[in-house]
Amino acid sequence: MRDSEVSRPILAALVYNEQAYPDDILKEVVDRCRARGLRLAGVVQHRSREAGHRCDMLLEDLATGQQASIFAARGRGAKGCQLDQDAMLQVVSQIERELKDDLKLLILNKFGKVEAEGAGMRDLIAKAAWMGIPAIVGVPVCNLHAWREFAGELSAELHDSRDVEGWLVRTVSGAPLEKATMTDLPP
Repeated sequence: MRDSEVSRPILAALVYNEQAYPDDILKEVVDRCRARGLRLAGVVQHRSREAGHRCDMLLEDLATGQQASIFAARGRGAKGCQLDQDAMLQVVSQIERELKDDLKLLILNKFGKVEAEGAGMRDLIAKAAWMGIPAIVGVPVCNLHAWREFAGELSAELHDSRDVEGWLVRTVSGAPLEKATMTDLPP
């Protein structure tokens, strides 16, 4: 990244309470960017149609539209989630292949426990920042300290749709928000 770009936060943490995942805000960002023809990469999460417990979630690859799970299938009676390391590596590898000069925004659903511990999508976020690609990442409050240590001055903390709108306008070339605003979203 050039010295002149260091002063603006190229990374954005969309901070949320663990019980209030900001999927509506992230999906709105995706929809508006796509409507403007901006090239995106990354993942957003969707609940599986066969939801049995909280691990039944699918990640949608924003470049391909494909959906995949990153959790091990442990059966309906399983307690807790177990990350499928191979599935996570495949998702990260696919996203990394999409990091190119014409990419306007990287969107990642979560800086989770794995990222807070130094793995998962952490290197992918660092590579995007190094390449000058803006990234917005969902960061639960419980991982905010780890995010701050990781991202430092390169990151802005966003807490609602107005914050997201302002960051996009300042950071993303061809920002997707002209007349309508992110605040038009339902609560």
